[in-house]
Amino acid sequence: MLCGIDEAGRGSLAGPLAVAGVIFKKDIKGVEDSKKLTKTRREELFDIICKNSYYKIVFTDNKTIDKIGLSKAISDSIEEIISFLNPSHTIMDGNTNFGILGVQAVIKADTKVPQVSAASILAKVSRDRYMIEIDAKYPRYGFKKHKGYGTKAHIETIKEFGRSDLHRSSFFIRGLDERR
Repeated sequence: MLCGIDEAGRGSLAGPLAVAGVIFKKDIKGVEDSKKLTKTRREELFDIICKNSYYKIVFTDNKTIDKIGLSKAISDSIEEIISFLNPSHTIMDGNTNFGILGVQAVIKADTKVPQVSAASILAKVSRDRYMIEIDAKYPRYGFKKHKGYGTKAHIETIKEFGRSDLHRSSFFIRGLDERR
């Protein structure tokens, strides 16, 4: 009952944070870090993982992130996943377990632990789908292309139009925001 946990959207300037937890019902071939897979392969694996795993995906919107902070948003998501899946052991990608007892933080776990790789895929695909869908409401920002991350084009758009209500107001944007 090993649960792998990973997130997507931590460093994004807009949109939600997505945190996923995965426990395999059986081994799944071809699972690896979502960043190393093509979009097509991630989509294929998303369905395979969902059919062959117990999983939970938690979204935290930008307003909540601005209110409670990113670390608290991540730790709350992890606790919700653990409460839902009730694993015997939990490994998450990164260098901190956010003070949650029983959670083991492993650097590069998304490349070493298949369950964490699977969680990486579920978090990324879920968040990407959301950003593509929400793009219709915010067409000038290009969310379907950059998914809310701080690309040059995205920052230029923010300079021209300002932040939308989907942007994280608590995130400092170099070259745009004054030091607080």
